[in-house]
Amino acid sequence: MNNLRRRFLRLAAGACAVPAISCLAWGRSYPSRPVRIVVGFAAGGPNDILARLIGQRLSQRLGQQFIVENRPGAGSNLATEAVVRAPADGSTLLLVGSPNAINATLYDNLNFDFIRDIAPVAGLIRGTLVMLVHPSVPARTLPEFIAYAKANPGRLSYGSGGIGGITHLTPELFKQEAGGLDILHVPYRGVSPALTDLLGARVQVVFANPAPSIGYIRAGTLRALAITTAMRSEALPDIPAIGEFVPGYEASSIFGLGAPKNTPAEIVDSLNKELDAALVDPTVRAQLAKLDATVLGGSPADFGKLLAGETEKWAKVIRTANIKPE
Repeated sequence: MNNLRRRFLRLAAGACAVPAISCLAWGRSYPSRPVRIVVGFAAGGPNDILARLIGQRLSQRLGQQFIVENRPGAGSNLATEAVVRAPADGSTLLLVGSPNAINATLYDNLNFDFIRDIAPVAGLIRGTLVMLVHPSVPARTLPEFIAYAKANPGRLSYGSGGIGGITHLTPELFKQEAGGLDILHVPYRGVSPALTDLLGARVQVVFANPAPSIGYIRAGTLRALAITTAMRSEALPDIPAIGEFVPGYEASSIFGLGAPKNTPAEIVDSLNKELDAALVDPTVRAQLAKLDATVLGGSPADFGKLLAGETEKWAKVIRTANIKPE
């Protein structure tokens, strides 16, 4: 982990690989033309909504268009490669986060090194998942669920939104840290069909975003046992965190902005300051809360350290569970 963090910190602190005068010139004129924010997922999803919200705010603050470009495919790897190969002049940015941290280990033959080739700009949000079970599961608390799973190895199954996604790796981390639980993974093409099968008791567990789950929880058609972040969720304040019963457990979706390596430090710093200013705006924070997210903020180095830690954490989960991409 220390090596990963050192590499990210070098990128964050030394992003300017051209003479200082050139960097200053870039900083004063930036942005002189429209900027692309490349998103590795289809339009309309939470990642796309986040990018458009941030792009709109940057457009307002910097007086230049920040345009979202959706490049779905290969678990966001196509988008990442496009940004890696883009000019390092601040004209192309990447919505970066947990998928990139996961893909760094999940895929063996990428045409880029995420840690080496993408410079961290700023952290934006951290999102939680909620652990849901069908009411037929005879466990009303997380300790009861763990005891039941240990007493009935192989009898429970959990659904996810697909192999290698956060709704797959988060329960795998839970299985490992709760004592090696034997729970079968059933992958779906998206979390919605997994929830449909959870409602029909065809699987017994799903880790999902809180927003689409709250109605089912309140109606009693699904039972919420815990959330995955270290702190409890404002949307579900009565639901404990897994870490309250499984010491050290924490899992979340993190997102921020990255840029091609060697993007001038003046540009990275300018973007970071504008984003930090936007993240303290009450209107922006309220909009981000609708995405079941808490604000990150901080320096490029802070975001780099966070990405390095996430990359190392998910690498361990992937290797321990021997997870391979579809």
